[in-house]
Amino acid sequence: MTEPPQPSFGRWFLFIMVALAGILALVDRQIISVLKPTMAAELGWSDDDYGTLGAWFQGAMAVSLLAAGPLVDRIGVKWANVVGVFTWSVAAMFHGLAHSLVQFTICRIGLGATEAMGTPTAIKTVATILPPNQRSAGFGLINAIASVGAITSPILIPFMAQPFGWRGAFVMAGIAGIVWSAVWIVSTRKARFGDAPAAPTSAPEAPRPSILRDRATWAIAGAKLLSDSTWWLMLFWMPDFLNRQYGLTGVAIGPPLALAYAGGALGALVSGGIATRLLSRGLPVNRVRKLAMLVSGLMVLVLPLATQAGSAWGAAAILAVVLAAHQGFSTNLFALIADVTDKPKIGRVTSFAAFCGNIGGMTIVKVAGLVLTAGLGYTPLFIFAGLSYLLALAWIHLLLPRIRQIDGGSESGPVVALH
Repeated sequence: MTEPPQPSFGRWFLFIMVALAGILALVDRQIISVLKPTMAAELGWSDDDYGTLGAWFQGAMAVSLLAAGPLVDRIGVKWANVVGVFTWSVAAMFHGLAHSLVQFTICRIGLGATEAMGTPTAIKTVATILPPNQRSAGFGLINAIASVGAITSPILIPFMAQPFGWRGAFVMAGIAGIVWSAVWIVSTRKARFGDAPAAPTSAPEAPRPSILRDRATWAIAGAKLLSDSTWWLMLFWMPDFLNRQYGLTGVAIGPPLALAYAGGALGALVSGGIATRLLSRGLPVNRVRKLAMLVSGLMVLVLPLATQAGSAWGAAAILAVVLAAHQGFSTNLFALIADVTDKPKIGRVTSFAAFCGNIGGMTIVKVAGLVLTAGLGYTPLFIFAGLSYLLALAWIHLLLPRIRQIDGGSESGPVVALH
């Protein structure tokens, strides 16, 4: 690969910019969930309406993920970052102008479609700007910074809404993204990233084998569909659960949510480190991956107890365990892609798996709205979510009874999941 760029601000400045872009996307995405009690009361949303909005967001992101990767490869990371951040920031700002459910649905579709650029752009940018011996550390740091964003967003968003209302929160988040885009353009005006597509040759390109004929693709995709359902259920409905169950609103909801997301950050770091150490000691990859997923799946079984906790902080502690377990499962699931997939197929398998994960998310956020509208509460949702990871592991074991690491599989460093 061509040497990473050497712009005046340095590659680590660009790395920080990429990390900030991930935080901006997370804030734009979470405003509606953190401020849902206030927005629903003002706009007259039912639980089913909110679930519909979440489903449209997930569906738009799922479909757009199939096109986002090829688009990033075509235009390169220099412009992919600007296109992604600028367009999703404009989509966020339009939320501040919406009044009807139809208008909000259009805004959520726009935000989901544009935020699909985030993950492939971030992964490709880090791989482009950092030399090979620093990329594993780079991905780990990106994940850690994103976790900090997940922790701070529930605290930051209510403060954004206090002086300007929820409409102002969307506008402020959008303006921040536009400013980010301007800074990126200025700081990269002389940078050469070396990731432009190769010039076409006269010889016809050999057809690429279909990933859909590979059992490993379906093993990973099915596991993503099941496990990501719980992640998106938590992301969209966790603030509402704390409001409904414990009466938390506004600024008060931020600290318990921060605790829950802190658990996710810890789970990502610990699971990747332990798996790496076990593999370095010579344990078979089949045992390491499945044992890590089994432990994670057993940890998630505590989720229904959150409905019986005596306080919001007790419930948040249980949710922290669940999010830690999700990150442990997801980290090893992403590592499994590299374990069993030929390098030329890794991007396509990852995109297809992410597509299936978002389909699972789209389904669960809509079902959650219907279940809550029917007055059944969170218990049936949490029971399903608690079992989803063990079902995902059973699906993997059914299709891949023995995981065999192909040549050029996972790096020795930890693999982290980027959401």
